[in-house]
Amino acid sequence: MHHDCTPPIVHRDISSNNVLIDEEYEARISDFGTAILIKLDSSNWSALAGTYGYVAPEFAYTMKVTEKCDMYSFGVLALEVFKGKHPGDFISSLLTPGVENVQLRDLLDQRLSPPSPQVEEVVMWIIKLAIACLHSNPQSRPSMHRVSQQLANKIIPQR
Repeated sequence: MHHDCTPPIVHRDISSNNVLIDEEYEARISDFGTAILIKLDSSNWSALAGTYGYVAPEFAYTMKVTEKCDMYSFGVLALEVFKGKHPGDFISSLLTPGVENVQLRDLLDQRLSPPSPQVEEVVMWIIKLAIACLHSNPQSRPSMHRVSQQLANKIIPQR
Protein backbone atom coordinates (compact mmCIF):
# COMPACT_ATOMS: atom_id res chain seq x y z
CA MET A 1 0.00 0.00 0.00
CA HIS A 2 2.70 2.45 0.95
CA HIS A 3 5.56 1.45 -1.35
CA ASP A 4 4.24 -0.67 -4.18
CA CYS A 5 1.47 1.71 -5.25
CA THR A 6 1.71 5.03 -7.06
CA PRO A 7 0.46 7.17 -5.48
CA PRO A 8 0.83 5.49 -2.06
CA ILE A 9 -2.33 4.54 -0.14
CA VAL A 10 -2.79 5.24 3.57
CA HIS A 11 -5.49 3.01 5.01
CA ARG A 12 -6.19 5.15 8.13
CA ASP A 13 -8.04 2.31 9.91
CA ILE A 14 -5.65 -0.59 10.49
CA SER A 15 -7.29 -2.46 13.38
CA SER A 16 -8.16 -6.02 14.36
CA ASN A 17 -11.65 -5.48 12.91
CA ASN A 18 -10.14 -4.78 9.48
CA VAL A 19 -7.77 -7.72 9.20
CA LEU A 20 -9.18 -10.92 7.74
CA ILE A 21 -7.50 -14.33 7.57
CA ASP A 22 -7.77 -16.25 4.29
CA GLU A 23 -7.98 -20.02 3.79
CA GLU A 24 -4.18 -20.30 3.97
CA TYR A 25 -4.07 -18.28 7.23
CA GLU A 26 -2.61 -15.24 5.48
CA ALA A 27 -3.67 -11.88 6.89
CA ARG A 28 -5.51 -9.55 4.50
CA ILE A 29 -6.39 -5.92 5.14
CA SER A 30 -10.02 -5.08 4.47
CA ASP A 31 -12.32 -2.04 4.51
CA PHE A 32 -10.54 0.57 2.44
CA GLY A 33 -13.47 2.95 2.91
CA THR A 34 -11.33 5.43 4.87
CA ALA A 35 -8.19 5.01 2.76
CA ILE A 36 -6.73 7.97 0.90
CA LEU A 37 -4.14 8.42 -1.82
CA ILE A 38 -1.08 10.38 -0.67
CA LYS A 39 0.14 13.23 -2.85
CA LEU A 40 3.91 12.89 -2.69
CA ASP A 41 4.86 16.56 -3.18
CA SER A 42 2.35 18.19 -0.86
CA SER A 43 0.92 18.16 2.63
CA ASN A 44 -1.89 15.70 3.14
CA TRP A 45 -4.57 16.88 5.52
CA SER A 46 -7.68 14.91 6.28
CA ALA A 47 -10.63 14.63 8.61
CA LEU A 48 -10.01 12.23 11.45
CA ALA A 49 -10.77 8.63 10.50
CA GLY A 50 -10.00 5.32 12.11
CA THR A 51 -10.78 3.22 15.15
CA TYR A 52 -10.25 4.65 18.61
CA GLY A 53 -7.16 3.15 20.20
CA TYR A 54 -5.39 2.58 16.88
CA VAL A 55 -5.17 6.15 15.56
CA ALA A 56 -1.70 7.70 15.64
CA PRO A 57 -1.51 10.58 18.11
CA GLU A 58 -0.17 13.07 15.55
CA PHE A 59 -3.05 12.32 13.17
CA ALA A 60 -5.57 12.87 15.96
CA TYR A 61 -3.94 16.20 16.91
CA THR A 62 -2.87 17.64 13.56
CA MET A 63 -5.03 15.82 10.96
CA LYS A 64 -1.88 15.39 8.84
CA VAL A 65 -1.85 11.98 7.15
CA THR A 66 1.30 10.03 6.35
CA GLU A 67 2.10 6.35 5.99
CA LYS A 68 3.55 6.59 9.51
CA CYS A 69 -0.04 6.84 10.81
CA ASP A 70 -0.63 3.31 9.52
CA MET A 71 2.65 2.21 11.10
CA TYR A 72 1.43 3.32 14.52
CA SER A 73 -1.80 1.37 14.00
CA PHE A 74 0.21 -1.67 12.90
CA GLY A 75 2.26 -1.48 16.12
CA VAL A 76 -0.90 -1.43 18.23
CA LEU A 77 -2.34 -4.35 16.23
CA ALA A 78 0.87 -6.41 16.58
CA LEU A 79 0.82 -5.96 20.36
CA GLU A 80 -2.86 -6.90 20.40
CA VAL A 81 -2.06 -10.18 18.65
CA PHE A 82 0.44 -11.12 21.37
CA LYS A 83 -1.59 -9.81 24.29
CA GLY A 84 -4.88 -11.34 23.13
CA LYS A 85 -6.62 -7.99 23.63
CA HIS A 86 -6.07 -4.34 22.81
CA PRO A 87 -3.04 -3.12 24.80
CA GLY A 88 -4.86 0.06 25.89
CA ASP A 89 -3.03 2.17 28.46
CA PHE A 90 -0.21 -0.38 28.53
CA ILE A 91 1.13 1.35 25.41
CA SER A 92 2.15 4.45 27.37
CA SER A 93 4.10 2.34 29.87
CA LEU A 94 6.01 0.73 26.98
CA LEU A 95 6.99 4.15 25.65
CA THR A 96 8.27 5.58 28.93
CA PRO A 97 12.01 6.31 28.60
CA GLY A 98 14.23 3.96 30.55
CA VAL A 99 11.62 1.23 30.97
CA GLU A 100 13.46 -2.03 30.39
CA ASN A 101 11.86 -4.05 33.16
CA VAL A 102 8.68 -4.94 31.27
CA GLN A 103 8.30 -8.69 31.52
CA LEU A 104 7.37 -10.83 28.55
CA ARG A 105 4.49 -12.32 30.56
CA ASP A 106 3.00 -8.80 30.73
CA LEU A 107 2.95 -8.66 26.94
CA LEU A 108 1.53 -12.11 26.21
CA ASP A 109 -1.97 -13.54 26.34
CA GLN A 110 -2.21 -15.13 29.80
CA ARG A 111 -4.53 -17.83 28.46
CA LEU A 112 -1.64 -19.41 26.53
CA SER A 113 1.26 -21.48 27.79
CA PRO A 114 4.60 -19.64 27.99
CA PRO A 115 6.69 -19.97 24.81
CA SER A 116 9.83 -22.08 24.57
CA PRO A 117 13.11 -20.14 24.90
CA GLN A 118 13.65 -20.28 21.12
CA VAL A 119 10.14 -18.93 20.40
CA GLU A 120 10.47 -16.38 23.22
CA GLU A 121 13.49 -14.85 21.48
CA VAL A 122 11.54 -14.36 18.25
CA VAL A 123 8.47 -13.05 20.11
CA MET A 124 10.57 -10.46 21.97
CA TRP A 125 12.19 -9.38 18.71
CA ILE A 126 8.76 -8.87 17.09
CA ILE A 127 7.44 -7.02 20.14
CA LYS A 128 10.43 -4.65 20.00
CA LEU A 129 9.66 -4.06 16.33
CA ALA A 130 6.01 -3.35 17.20
CA ILE A 131 7.09 -0.90 19.91
CA ALA A 132 9.32 0.89 17.37
CA CYS A 133 6.17 1.43 15.29
CA LEU A 134 4.65 3.32 18.25
CA HIS A 135 7.47 5.87 18.50
CA SER A 136 6.13 9.31 19.43
CA ASN A 137 8.10 10.87 16.55
CA PRO A 138 6.46 9.58 13.35
CA GLN A 139 9.69 9.99 11.39
CA SER A 140 11.41 7.58 13.80
CA ARG A 141 8.92 4.81 13.05
CA PRO A 142 10.07 2.20 10.55
CA SER A 143 8.41 1.95 7.14
CA MET A 144 6.13 -0.98 6.34
CA HIS A 145 8.58 -2.01 3.65
CA ARG A 146 11.35 -2.26 6.25
CA VAL A 147 9.13 -4.06 8.78
CA SER A 148 7.95 -6.63 6.24
CA GLN A 149 11.53 -7.29 5.09
CA GLN A 150 12.74 -7.71 8.68
CA LEU A 151 9.87 -10.04 9.55
CA ALA A 152 10.48 -12.14 6.45
CA ASN A 153 14.21 -12.38 7.19
CA LYS A 154 13.71 -13.24 10.88
CA ILE A 155 10.77 -15.63 10.68
CA ILE A 156 11.18 -17.35 7.32
CA PRO A 157 14.41 -19.36 7.32
CA GLN A 158 16.75 -18.56 4.46
CA ARG A 159 16.97 -21.37 1.91
